[in-house]
Amino acid sequence: MTCKISSCALPDLYEASITELQDGLVKGYFTSVQLVKAYLRRIVEVNLEGPALHAIIETNPKALSQAAALDDERKVKGSCGPLHGIPLLLKDNLATLHEEGMGTTAGSYALLGSVVARDSFVAAKLREAGAIFIAKANLCEWAGMRGQVPAGFSARGGQTLCPYYPNADPLGSSSGSGVAMALGLAAGSLGSETDCSIVSPSSRNNVVGIKPTIGLVSRSGVIPISSHQDTAGPLCRTVTDATLLLNSIAGPDPRDEATLHQPGIIPDYMRALDKNALKGARLGVPRAFIRDVKTIEKAFNSSLDIFRVLGAEIVDPADFPATEELLTSKAEELVLTVDLKIDINKYLSELVEVPTGVKTLADVIEFNKTHAAQELPAPFYTDQSQFIKSEAAQVDDAYFAALAKDFDLGRTRGIDGALAQFNLDAIILPTDARASVPAAIAGYPLISVPLGFQPDDVEVLPATPSPLHSQAPGLPFGIAFMGTAYSEFKLIGYAYAFEQATHVRLQRRAYKDAIPRTQLSDVILQ
Repeated sequence: MTCKISSCALPDLYEASITELQDGLVKGYFTSVQLVKAYLRRIVEVNLEGPALHAIIETNPKALSQAAALDDERKVKGSCGPLHGIPLLLKDNLATLHEEGMGTTAGSYALLGSVVARDSFVAAKLREAGAIFIAKANLCEWAGMRGQVPAGFSARGGQTLCPYYPNADPLGSSSGSGVAMALGLAAGSLGSETDCSIVSPSSRNNVVGIKPTIGLVSRSGVIPISSHQDTAGPLCRTVTDATLLLNSIAGPDPRDEATLHQPGIIPDYMRALDKNALKGARLGVPRAFIRDVKTIEKAFNSSLDIFRVLGAEIVDPADFPATEELLTSKAEELVLTVDLKIDINKYLSELVEVPTGVKTLADVIEFNKTHAAQELPAPFYTDQSQFIKSEAAQVDDAYFAALAKDFDLGRTRGIDGALAQFNLDAIILPTDARASVPAAIAGYPLISVPLGFQPDDVEVLPATPSPLHSQAPGLPFGIAFMGTAYSEFKLIGYAYAFEQATHVRLQRRAYKDAIPRTQLSDVILQ
């Protein structure tokens, strides 16, 4: 959808792609300053006012001056690339320069005012490409590892809500990024995933999420959970936009050892965007893994015919050799419990300054107790049991055994096992059918693309939100593309071909009151 002004077409910011926006900037239809102003107004409309979706923790006080500088640079030198002057969001666990004016806090008051040494690697790469960080997105506090707390809540940001039904669960710790992308509060965003935190909010908020292979994208400057499973990755409205951001952030970083073992030269992932990519592909369905998602499974089953029309061969079933163990294993829980303490303590020790004085996970636990009114508000957000459990954990033989079991279940008897046994190119399944688990413990890539929506007559559960609805009419869900390590190029091609054949995202918008009204024309005509 476009609107016309002064005989030039302006993109609708609800759906506008990065390519469309860059084209408008290059042609002079609007400036980066005008684009930033429009997005900031859209944030104001729905973040704390109106539906109060709490997708954004804070905006960048220097965004407009940065946009002006990039506009001036464009006048003198022309565009420096596809992200020149493009407004993006970063999840609030991805470090940005303290002097810019935004915090990096994982949603916690314990880190308010903390000074990072530098941009996170991913932020530095995007900044180098000319992007503007207009805001930090809300998240599950400490990426969901504080305790049993509703998804999308942080003390600093409040309770994030899905924009497809009032008071609906936004799913996953990158919830603010997913909600913001659903509504067009920025051109693109980055989140992070340890297990489900990119793909679940992408699925629930009708957007695309790419969780890369561990080692493809640096974690330096990312507030951690686990060095074995953490990664940053894009959440965007299209596969093309998500691929563009992945292209920009992938690469080796001396500050992250995992990235120094990448196999050869990283490909140009934009070349994977081929509508015919599914021709001849052999895709497996781990049917025994798909449980308790009946409505979603029905839509997934229907999608298999689309894959066949697009030239793919479907192998169904093509089950993981260790399906039952994958679904019941406690090894991942043990690994994350131990890693959290080690990696949080390391992150805190590397901060330049922490005004609250927290230096360890134990300090954060005590801070939360002392500031319970802010950090642990009743009745829904009082828990920090995972923190307490992690503080008591230690590296021992059980930890190393759990780590080995994760790799065995996720790789040897999981993804790699199924790929080899059935001679597959990739695996597909509903994102909400715990698709994130095998990829998380294996450290392998996963892409979620919109698949469908809950029917209008589906029961609202729970009937009274406490504080969220887990099921409701119109809630979106996605399909996941899974492969072995560093198979992003192949998976992007498959995801793109499916997206282009279905355009599911365009079939339904958020509920009316959740949709921001400000468009570029409102700013230009001001």
